[in-house]
Amino acid sequence: MIADQLHSIQSQLPEGVTLVAVSKFHPVSAILEAYAAGQRIFAESRPQELAAKVEEIGSLEGLQWHFIGHLQTNKLKQVLPYVDLVQSVDSVHLLDAIEKWAAAADRKIHVLLEMHIALEESKQGFYEEEILEILLRATGDGAWPHIVFRGLMGMATNTDDEEQIRADFTRIRSFMDYLKEDLFPEWEQFDTLSIGMSGDFPLAVECGSTMVRVGSAIFGERVY
Repeated sequence: MIADQLHSIQSQLPEGVTLVAVSKFHPVSAILEAYAAGQRIFAESRPQELAAKVEEIGSLEGLQWHFIGHLQTNKLKQVLPYVDLVQSVDSVHLLDAIEKWAAAADRKIHVLLEMHIALEESKQGFYEEEILEILLRATGDGAWPHIVFRGLMGMATNTDDEEQIRADFTRIRSFMDYLKEDLFPEWEQFDTLSIGMSGDFPLAVECGSTMVRVGSAIFGERVY
């Protein structure tokens, strides 16, 4: 069943759009089933769960882990040694902590900056002017030298109103284009726009997503 659902979603994604299978709250057996069906990138949102799954699964060819949850600075050692991308950097305090850890470990950590695009104030993330300030510091002042800024991540408003969701996605896409085309055209690594989840990924792709985060549409409802 997982293989069928996975292939159905993959068939809807155009070339250049990366599928991240959100495996949080699902057992290792489900991850291995998706891996056997060809999926290689998985995402978790809880540090302890990620670390436990990495230990149980071990090293598999091509397997990548992303972190998509709110990351507390005292949990970095459960996440940063294992992930290829932290999608959910939502504060300068967290950036500073990641930089400190990466410098000590002599590592480069790839991140997305989480942009607040939803109507709900409870959602985490930066506003446009804050992202701009961070990137200007990184490019101009050399701040956070052990962090590789790869792009933006966002979550649309939790609503059935398709026009509101489209407006959210269009806003972050427009800002991404502004950053890439007008401010940092030489910054080739800044190439990822992670928007779209199980309920809205087709719309996100229409709006220019390069990475979608799909969980329940692949694995079914959460198990844990």
